[in-house]
Amino acid sequence: MGWACNLANNVVHSAIAPARGCLSALPTTHMSQPVYHPLPRAGDLCALHDRLVDAPGWPRSEPPPPSEHGHVDLWRWVQANHGFNCRLWAEEDLARRTTVGDAEIAANKRAIDGFNQARNDATERVDEILLTALGLVDAASARTDAPVSTVPPGARLNSETAGSIIDRMSIMALKVHAMHAQTARVDVDKAHIESSRVRLARLQQQRADLGDCLDALIADALAGRAYFKVYRQFKMYNDPRFNPALVLEAKVRG
Repeated sequence: MGWACNLANNVVHSAIAPARGCLSALPTTHMSQPVYHPLPRAGDLCALHDRLVDAPGWPRSEPPPPSEHGHVDLWRWVQANHGFNCRLWAEEDLARRTTVGDAEIAANKRAIDGFNQARNDATERVDEILLTALGLVDAASARTDAPVSTVPPGARLNSETAGSIIDRMSIMALKVHAMHAQTARVDVDKAHIESSRVRLARLQQQRADLGDCLDALIADALAGRAYFKVYRQFKMYNDPRFNPALVLEAKVRG
């Protein structure tokens, strides 16, 4: 369903409150521009994700990130993560084709690896910026493999990072957009339309739940009740120093 990303034809405040603003299934071009806050809130993220997915030329043409309340770098990486997820989605669809040559599918698979790596890198960058903004890590060490924690005593460790939740919300935005399109098809029977509507409602609920979890985590982090860490993915398959197959190839060539 690469068309969901316009690629079909081209291979917080301290009082953050949980918001149920992610239930809309429709693109948000009809909505007024959202007001963004220093730390991301679910409603702001949903509005940005939906607006970008429906924007002409996205993700090949990227608009400036939101800047209404500072933290432009944070929103730039949130937007970059969404763009990589969008490109990844389109390549995943193309990789399932059965009427093209193996070389085209191999190209799709390599593109998938690259976009997946970039998506994870952007997620880590979001976490670094958020942890610094929340005062949970020493800023000078945030981007290293051994960041220095400044977590208050007694705070609980959250197993999922805020960046990871934002990444999942980005993917949910694509799922909601694509499933909504299924409900508008005219080349399928009523059963398909009704099934798609049921699935759309479930996806909307899942997206809203993720947004609630993000808002709660950031609120708890601001209050000193919770924290998270930057979890380095250390993806080895793209690194010729660590991928055993690539190491062997290098030895054979050398």
